This record gives sequence, C-alpha cells and structure tokens, in this order.
Amino acid sequence: MLTCDFLVIGGGVIGLSIARELKARHKHTRIILIEKESSCGAHASGRNSGVLHAGFYYSPDSLKAKFTRLGNEQLTAYCEEKKIPLNRCGKLVVAKNAADLPSLDELVKRGRANTIEIHELTEAEAKQIEPRVKTFERALFSPRTSTVNPQQVVDAMQRDAMQEGVEIRFGTAYVSRTDQEVRTNSETITAGYVVNAAGLYADKIAIDYGFSEKYRILPFKGLYLYSNEPPGALRTNIYPVPDLRNPFLGVHFTITADGKAKIGPTAIPAFWRENYEGLRNFKLGEMMEVAGRGLGLLTNAQFDYRRLAMEEIAKYSRGRMVALASVLAEGVTESNYQKWGRPGIRAQLFDITKKKLEMDFVLEGDHRSMHVLNAVSPAFTCSLPFAGHVVDQIEQHMA
Repeated sequence: MLTCDFLVIGGGVIGLSIARELKARHKHTRIILIEKESSCGAHASGRNSGVLHAGFYYSPDSLKAKFTRLGNEQLTAYCEEKKIPLNRCGKLVVAKNAADLPSLDELVKRGRANTIEIHELTEAEAKQIEPRVKTFERALFSPRTSTVNPQQVVDAMQRDAMQEGVEIRFGTAYVSRTDQEVRTNSETITAGYVVNAAGLYADKIAIDYGFSEKYRILPFKGLYLYSNEPPGALRTNIYPVPDLRNPFLGVHFTITADGKAKIGPTAIPAFWRENYEGLRNFKLGEMMEVAGRGLGLLTNAQFDYRRLAMEEIAKYSRGRMVALASVLAEGVTESNYQKWGRPGIRAQLFDITKKKLEMDFVLEGDHRSMHVLNAVSPAFTCSLPFAGHVVDQIEQHMA
C-alpha cells in the first residue's frame, strides 16, 4: 500500500499547480498526483482556447477578479521563462448595436475596479487595431490579453512538477475512499490530506467526502472552427459584448499562438461528462443523470436554459457559427471555416437548490480534504495564484 502526505487527484493545470505549490511550501513531504489518463492535460486544460484573460469581465468581489490579473502576469512570466510561444495580440470587445453599449460601459467599470488596463475606443480607433473589425460606435481594447498553446503549458508544468519531486502516477483513476484510504483502479493509497482537482468528476469525488451536497457538474461541449486564412489575416482577438448574467462569452474570434484565427466556442449541453465525439467514453448512468437534469431545467431554472440549449445546439452548423462570427468582422465566409477543432467539455458547476449556474470559483473542504468544485474559465489564466489560494485554505484547515 502506498502512503503519502498529500494526494492530488487530477492532472490538469489546476491539479499540477496545486501539487507544485504544496511541494514548494512543504519540501520534505511526499506528494502524489494521480491522473487517470496517460498524460496530463487530456481534458479541459489541454483543450481550452489558450487565452490568457486580462480580468475585466468579472465582478470585483469575485475570486475570478482577484486572481485573473495576477494570473495573467504570472503565467505570462512562466511562458517567457519556459520559452513557450506567446501571442500578445490583445483583445477587442465590440458592440453589435446600441443595446450593447450599457454592458460595454459595465465592462469598463469592472475593469477599472479590478485595476485592469483597458482602453475605450471609437469605431475608427478600433479599425486601426484590426481593419476588419465591426462595431457600433465604440469598442474596448485589452492590450494584456494574449494566447498560448495550452498543452505546451501543461507539458511544462508536468515536467517541472516531476523535477520538483511530485510523484505523478498515470493511468490511475480514483474509484472510492474509506477514511484516509483512496482506492484507485490499480492500488490503494493512504493519504494524510486529499486534494480533489478532478474537473468533470470533482463533484462525484467530493460527495464521497461529504461535500458538494448542493452542487453538481453540468457539462457543456465547446467547439471551435478553424480558419484556412494565413496567419495574420486577423490581428487580434475579437469578442462580442457578453451576456453578463451567465458565464459564457459567446462566439468570438481567437487568434492562436501561431497567428491563426478560430471561431467559437459553443456551449452545447453535453449528454455525458466526456461526451467529446461519437460514443467515446459513453456512460449510460451519466447520460440519464445529465439528461434528466437538463429536462428539469427546461421549465425550472433561474436562467433561460431552453433558449440557451436551442441556440447552442444550432451551432453544430458551420453556417450558423460563421453567421454569428460575421457580425464581428468583415470578410468572414463559410469557405474559410471548414475544419472543426478538438472538442472540449466545460465542467460547469450547477447549484441544484437555486437552479443556477455558479459564476465564480467554488472550494469546499476541511482538515482532511479540499475539493475544487468550480474551476472553469478563466481558471487556466488564474492557475498559479489560485493554487496559492487553495493551499492557503488547506493550511488553515490543517492548523
């Protein structure tokens, strides 16, 4: 039987960052990280957009606001140190019509409250940054937004964690727990403290420890369409003004680390937790649970789930995706967007008592375990300072 001081479940960017932070603070402890796949970042961490967000979307009293600006700075520095290519292309946020202008003003207000560098532009000034952009009267520009290949970041963190003394056991999946013992598909591990950073399955594991009583993961599928235009055809990320009542940012243009454009993502309700393609990883019990919850939300939710579901399902059509993107930029044609990227699944936390999507990061824990229940966008950007926050919480509980 294996024994360790700290056991981290999940080898995404959050699990790796927490394991590294624990090792940095507790150098002489044994830290084991278990990852059910053959490498780290196989799910959300390696499949996300790769955008390093600036932090002006988030309510000033939120954890997202607290950690995004600092996370952007720290992850940018990490990429520079590791010589990971970074595209400092910035981001334009554009208004489709007059109705968007009050929300544009709210983003300015939040950005200033969060001490984020953000510039208010006229339409003409926006076109100086990106000649193809479309906007109504005004736009915002975030110079601190950049993009990176997320898998390269995860790979670097995996190498660093192992070099620093974190033991990573691949192909090792959590099965159940009894007191201080964690049973996996291959062995039993006795852990002094357990950190659950299992993403799509974080709620399931948390329930085994007596947490996540009012929360469940509601999976949403994210798809991107890639442009066949040459690198540099668009200069900067272009986002619409989002609906600030929900955590999704709408179909937008992302410029990848190598300068190529892609449009997306979708937020299509998934039928099971790892519902990437076809029937891969199909689990009947999960489908029945997720589908049942979705059906209930059609008539009983604190947000318009029916409208969201119908609008998102329509985005399986390339024509619909291109039509939405064409509102943001000139010269966007379906012929230039033929290739779908690798799907991702957003592990969105849902409050089953209030029937609403959780907007902020959520942690629950005690002196024996800590559970990262909601670490969706911009968790990739926030990963380094957020890991510090998680370890702070662990140490407080252990004191």
